[in-house]
Amino acid sequence: MQLEKIVNYHKALADPTRLRILLLLSEGEMNGQTLAEKLNISQPTVTHHAAKLREAALITERREKNTVYFAQNRYFIQQHAEASLHLIFKEGGKEMSEPVNENVKAAVIRNFFAKDGRLRQIPAQYKKKLIAFEHMIEQLEPGRKYPEKEINEFIKQYHDDFATIRREFIMHQFMYREDEIYELNPRELWTHWENVK
Repeated sequence: MQLEKIVNYHKALADPTRLRILLLLSEGEMNGQTLAEKLNISQPTVTHHAAKLREAALITERREKNTVYFAQNRYFIQQHAEASLHLIFKEGGKEMSEPVNENVKAAVIRNFFAKDGRLRQIPAQYKKKLIAFEHMIEQLEPGRKYPEKEINEFIKQYHDDFATIRREFIMHQFMYREDEIYELNPRELWTHWENVK
C-alpha cells in the first residue's frame, strides 16, 4: 500500500534524534559509538533509532568485525520524498479507492497461492500476474542487495520457474539488477496493477 509506505517514511523522520542521525550521516558513514558521542546519547539509543531508520530504508548498515557502520540511503530518501509530493499533488483522492484494490489483491492471493505459500501457477491474466509478483516481492527487504543465487532461492520457495519470474521482476521494475546483484526498486517505480483495466 503506497500510502502506508509514505506514512512509515514520515513516521521515521518525525523524531528529532532520527533527523539528527540522518544529518550527521550526510557527512559520511559513521559507527554507532561516534553517533552516540556526537549526539550525547547512549549507544543502545542509537541502535533503537537506527533500527527505525533502517525499517523505512532511510539508512544502510554494514558490519566490520564488532563494529556496525551506518550510512544514508540517499536513493530511497529521495524516492520517498518524491513519492510523497506526487501523492499529495497528483494522486489526490485516487488513494481513497484502496479498500476495493485490497479486496482484489486478497482474492488473487487466495486463488493462486496454496496454503503453504507456493504459487500454484503463474497467472495468465496480466493484472493477476502483477498482483502475484507484488505479493512475492513484498517479502524482500528494501535497501538490501541480493546476489542472483539468493534471488533464485527466494523465488524457488514460490515456484520452480525462477528464471522466468526473475526476468518478470526486472521487466515490471519491481527490482533492478547490476552486475548480477538485485535490489528492490521503490514501490513508486513498480508496474502498478491498480492501473491495469
